[in-house]
Amino acid sequence: MDPISLVVGAALLVTGFLAGRLGRRRPAGPPPTPVPVCGCGHPLSQHDTETNTCYAELRRDTFDRRGRWAGHSWVPCTCRQYVGPRPIDEVFLPRVLPPSD
Repeated sequence: MDPISLVVGAALLVTGFLAGRLGRRRPAGPPPTPVPVCGCGHPLSQHDTETNTCYAELRRDTFDRRGRWAGHSWVPCTCRQYVGPRPIDEVFLPRVLPPSD
């Protein structure tokens, strides 16, 4: 082998190594913890545990008599039951506290 092809090959090897070291991606960290969400878009914490109704409020647009936008109003969520994933302790063991009569 001639010395020029060896130099060119070594230069390509060093260039590829440096490009790989400088251009690699840094780990972004752990992914965020997923929050169990109901079909209405609210988490389990927004639902009453006894009646399963959602007590969150939604922002709706309001319009005047002519059909022009008049602002926002807050209306209760119409969700009637939480249908998202249940915590595992509620599936196998009912809640003990507070004591019910």
